[in-house]
Amino acid sequence: MYSLFENAKLAIIFGITFVFVMTTLGAALVFFFKESISKNLNRIFLGFASGVMIAASVFSLLLPAIEGAEAHNIPGYIPATFGFLAGGLFLLIVDLLLPHIHPRAGVQEGVKSSFKRTTMLVLAVTLHNIPEGLAVGLSFGLALKNGDPGLIASALALSIGIGLQNFPEGAAISLPLKNENISNLKAFALGSLSGIVEPLAALLGILLATWLPAVMPWFLAFAAGAMIYVVAEELIPEAQMGSHSNAGTVAVMVGFAVMMLLDVALG
Repeated sequence: MYSLFENAKLAIIFGITFVFVMTTLGAALVFFFKESISKNLNRIFLGFASGVMIAASVFSLLLPAIEGAEAHNIPGYIPATFGFLAGGLFLLIVDLLLPHIHPRAGVQEGVKSSFKRTTMLVLAVTLHNIPEGLAVGLSFGLALKNGDPGLIASALALSIGIGLQNFPEGAAISLPLKNENISNLKAFALGSLSGIVEPLAALLGILLATWLPAVMPWFLAFAAGAMIYVVAEELIPEAQMGSHSNAGTVAVMVGFAVMMLLDVALG
């Protein structure tokens, strides 16, 4: 048990650090690109992120939510369904209220505000990073609670998958910020800081799993619903914008396959 605990601590440290580091590395692309990345490459990045998040929602969140509920003699479809819908509804409400601008759309959403444009650009990405970090934390928390090496490996696979799609996400915020006539260093710093919410949300997820294990299936499904909301509301539509959208479609499938492979191979 001591060995398992030590390995779990290392896995958690690596997992929650990896998701932030990958966002930072993506944001660092602002030093190497004079302009924003091409539309086709952007479609590929968005599609890949979509596929990863869809697979993570199913294999790393919804299936464990169903299994966890059934282990407590609760029909698995109850927390899976209602928790999932609650996660989507929560993000919809926040999306409607929080002033923000999606980098690729350029139009303010949420209530009218006097926030600077750069602030609202960062808020948009920060908002969508919260469910990703929460998902990672809940997965690690579930693994710790059960003391199962397989669950630790599965949580690690989730963090790797989320981290991989965070790389283009970091670039997606720093490069548009560069176009707002701010310095490369400031664009990099803001892009990197937009990802700091993920390890914070991950820590919250671990605490929730520790303090409230009985409602873990609901939390897992909630995180899945929030992630799917992001995919359906923003990522896939933007990956399909313009002509020749096949690249985005193929990237969705590749992202899904990569996340599925990570979950099965490591979990």
